[in-house]
Amino acid sequence: MNSSNLKPMAVPESAMQLETVTVETGPAPVFSIIWMHGLGADGHDFEPLVPELLDAGMPALRFVFPHAPVRPVTINNGYKMRAWYDIIGIDRRSAEDFDGVQASADAIGALIRAENARGISTNRIALAGFSQGGAMALHIATRLDVKLAGVIALSCYLPLARQFATERGSANLATPFFMAHGMQDPVVPFALGDESRRILDGTGYKVEWHQYPMPHALCAEEVVDLRAFLKKISSAQT
Repeated sequence: MNSSNLKPMAVPESAMQLETVTVETGPAPVFSIIWMHGLGADGHDFEPLVPELLDAGMPALRFVFPHAPVRPVTINNGYKMRAWYDIIGIDRRSAEDFDGVQASADAIGALIRAENARGISTNRIALAGFSQGGAMALHIATRLDVKLAGVIALSCYLPLARQFATERGSANLATPFFMAHGMQDPVVPFALGDESRRILDGTGYKVEWHQYPMPHALCAEEVVDLRAFLKKISSAQT
């Protein structure tokens, strides 16, 4: 598929839907990926990656990149930035922003319903995210009561782990999860990502785990693995 066919579009913000950047890889997309950025970034962050994720045989895809709301972030001295929820600390001892996580989950749920309204059923939608966005993808997918096509969670962790046992659902137990983490990550510790993977594995989720010799970033090998995963899940549903 030629990257010249990509069509960036801006979707205005409303009370029910986050502002988004949308890229379609062909006419009449039949598969959607809602991709959440990391702390302090915005919906444009992973837009340039789209051409590198395309491969022959893929159906027409719609990438939806939402902008998180701007809020004060405790771990960054209260500085206001785009964030899916407040972060007090990156460890299991710190308090977590339950209300912020839930509000963002509701907003992403509205984006899923918007894709449904455009003719894409939830089993042809993948949730993806990097860092804090990946944490949101894991949180939503494990609590959603409808099956997704797949989950991509990069350099991240499972938030609200203390509530996971009582709040998790079963709709996405058979859904393929792609989790990846850098072994030299100074932002989200590798051990936290690996622990999150083990929690999901231990409760029956189908996790495809990848680790790379990199910091808090993406690497070329990871992009190759992502492309193969995306081709697999998008082709399986069409």
